[in-house]
Amino acid sequence: MLCIEELVNLDAFQQLPKERLQWVCDRAQTVELSAGEVLSHEGDPVCRLFILVKGKINITRRSEGVEIPIGQHEAPSFFGEIPVLTGEPAPVTMRALTNCRIYEMKGEDFRKLLHECRDFEQMVFRIMQSRVRGLESFIRGREKMAALGTLAAGLAHELNNPAAALVRTLGEMPAAILELQRMNLVYGQRNVDEAHTQHWLRVRDQGYDAILNNRLDPVTLSDRESILLEWLEDYGVKQAWKLAEPLAEGGVEVESLEQLMERWRNDDTELREMGLHWLALSFEVMSMIKHGLRGSERISELVQAMKSYSYLDQGTQQEVDIHQGLEDTLRLFAHKLKCGVQVQRNYDRGLPKILAYGSELNQVWTNLIDNAIDAMDGKGLLEITTYHCDRFAHIDIIDSGSGIPLEIKTRIFEPFFTTKSVGQGSGLGLETTRRIVENRHHGTLSFESQPGRTCFTICLPLTSEI
Repeated sequence: MLCIEELVNLDAFQQLPKERLQWVCDRAQTVELSAGEVLSHEGDPVCRLFILVKGKINITRRSEGVEIPIGQHEAPSFFGEIPVLTGEPAPVTMRALTNCRIYEMKGEDFRKLLHECRDFEQMVFRIMQSRVRGLESFIRGREKMAALGTLAAGLAHELNNPAAALVRTLGEMPAAILELQRMNLVYGQRNVDEAHTQHWLRVRDQGYDAILNNRLDPVTLSDRESILLEWLEDYGVKQAWKLAEPLAEGGVEVESLEQLMERWRNDDTELREMGLHWLALSFEVMSMIKHGLRGSERISELVQAMKSYSYLDQGTQQEVDIHQGLEDTLRLFAHKLKCGVQVQRNYDRGLPKILAYGSELNQVWTNLIDNAIDAMDGKGLLEITTYHCDRFAHIDIIDSGSGIPLEIKTRIFEPFFTTKSVGQGSGLGLETTRRIVENRHHGTLSFESQPGRTCFTICLPLTSEI
């Protein structure tokens, strides 16, 4: 049985008179835990105050499927007051690190004790406030890391394709260039007249232009490839299909090949076909360069978007282009959007820049867009509308998801409130979003929701100082 001497080891309980301490001892129930046993799981409905008189309790919280240690309770201490006073499920998992002796007190008895003793109540609420702040600080850090992880995964996904294409291109080019040089040497040894050589070069250069500027549409390209394949097979080229595609991409006509190859038809050396291989390989090399440039540009674009998103090279406050921030965020979510989300932009191009904390605003766009994608299960219509009136910039982020249930509409901005499963949502995303909009930028954040349409509206002052 709990004794008064054990209770008064706790600062808060020192505020109670002896008869109330005895009242607590009479009602406390003993709980013995062995090392490794769980006292309560995160998400459990808990309505008991725990008084630890012996041992250590480990505190963890799930994040992205991983259980993260966030602290310990060591005897003598009490805990469990947060779910008792808020009516919320347990925010953490508590597990015995050592053999523990614990006394538990019913929630209604604890609340009655609080109401009867003002000094005890104040002490408990100070302790509770400190614990909530510590938990919130931890979760905010995890929230930022999770957001960073999401963006990093998306960025890695988007960088992978152009980077792989660039590596593949650079890996293939040395052999192709060496083969072109060999062909040039063989051709040069035949002392071919200048006019014929210039004809080859004109066809090659015209092909380069067609490839670099995409002068052939897919239908024309397919038809030309079929015609060239037939001619090459008639000419006697082995594996003619390998040459037909690059020659078609270069816009080569059969008439040109007839003129270029006429003098080589009866040649019994490799020159009988070498010109065709030289022309096709030249076009392949140019296509490699084109695709490599495209990959490099995409990588550069993504890096610039990330740099712009994070405002790495600027001060704390900047003149911020809201549209640029939205676009940077959308680029970093491209891997999620391309799976079935259609983005509709309704931008007011006359919207002026605003003085803002750029990276924090981008966190707002990240939270709201990510939530919108999740609300649609990755498939639907995401609308982003901007406009300005009454010296405010208005940004609407609308999704076609199932909507927010009526019974939780009043709670979605509460800290730690989440409809996601344990470990999947911290309950701070929307709370952080509102804090950034309202506290940091003196704006407003509101929403309207019904099945098929949820709209979050952000209003930011255009001219007032932050």
